[in-house]
Amino acid sequence: MSRILSLALFLAMSTSAAVKIEKTDWSGWPNCYRISNGDVELIVTSDIGPRIMYYGFKGGQNFFWVMKDGAGKSGEPAWVTRGGHRIWVGPEDIKYTYPPDNSPIQVEVKGDVLIATQPVEKETNIQKQIEVRLASSGTAVTVIHRLTNKGNMPLEYSAWALSMMAPGGHGVSGFPPRGTHPEMLQPTNPLIMWAFSDLSDPRWTWLKKYFVLRQDPKNATPTKIGNYNPKTFGAYFLNGEMFLKQYDAGPVSAHPDFGASYETFTNADFLEIETMGPLTKVPAGGTLEHVERWSLLKNAKPAAWTDAELDRILLPVLASK
Repeated sequence: MSRILSLALFLAMSTSAAVKIEKTDWSGWPNCYRISNGDVELIVTSDIGPRIMYYGFKGGQNFFWVMKDGAGKSGEPAWVTRGGHRIWVGPEDIKYTYPPDNSPIQVEVKGDVLIATQPVEKETNIQKQIEVRLASSGTAVTVIHRLTNKGNMPLEYSAWALSMMAPGGHGVSGFPPRGTHPEMLQPTNPLIMWAFSDLSDPRWTWLKKYFVLRQDPKNATPTKIGNYNPKTFGAYFLNGEMFLKQYDAGPVSAHPDFGASYETFTNADFLEIETMGPLTKVPAGGTLEHVERWSLLKNAKPAAWTDAELDRILLPVLASK
């Protein structure tokens, strides 16, 4: 028994030892944390947030957009677009969604796990937290988002995880499995529009299995679409590499925004890939969790924006999760 325990302890230590978390300054913020395993890196700052401001291959491009005028700054009285990856209270509401996250937060390092926790928001009595778990090798990251009701009354909300992607790429998501008529007569998923959605916008490409949104720095007109997929995913293709986030959605009837588990938005600055959790009644003191799985892929440049090309790149990685 003691030999088995010793072996288990050795394996656990070997696994965690490959992940390194160190304090550093980054992009003007002096109190940041770099999480790395030799293959990829993430940056979380404790000067504002909780936000993940960088994710990319070691020494490579940052897949996340960072607002130049907001980098390194803090203490603003109102919410700042800023960039990176964040957690919001959904569905979108001025009071509950937009309290500023411009103040210092607490960062706790537990071995190879980093937990970033915001003070309780005075506007909402909700406390936001992001936990980051990087695999010992490769690109896999588990991002656990928590929204805790610190008030004395139940609140109903959803967890909304938003990644602001660097300009010049293509965001891709997909529909639930397709079928044929008349074998499949029932609808499979909603496609959700906002008042400013424009399906004729040339940045959209609509395919049978996938839809593509191109980020265009020369086009400042906002556009947004949502949809539902029980196996929700969003990919972002940028300079021959791909970012992928995945989320196992709840029942379509439980999701806000007409059943959205995925939403995507773009303007001239960035493209946003968003997952939306079910609308949940959270008791006083209760916590709502929302889990995304991230990964990166090199040599991921479609020859064309077609179902066949996207299948070639996406199916092997989606099937492996």
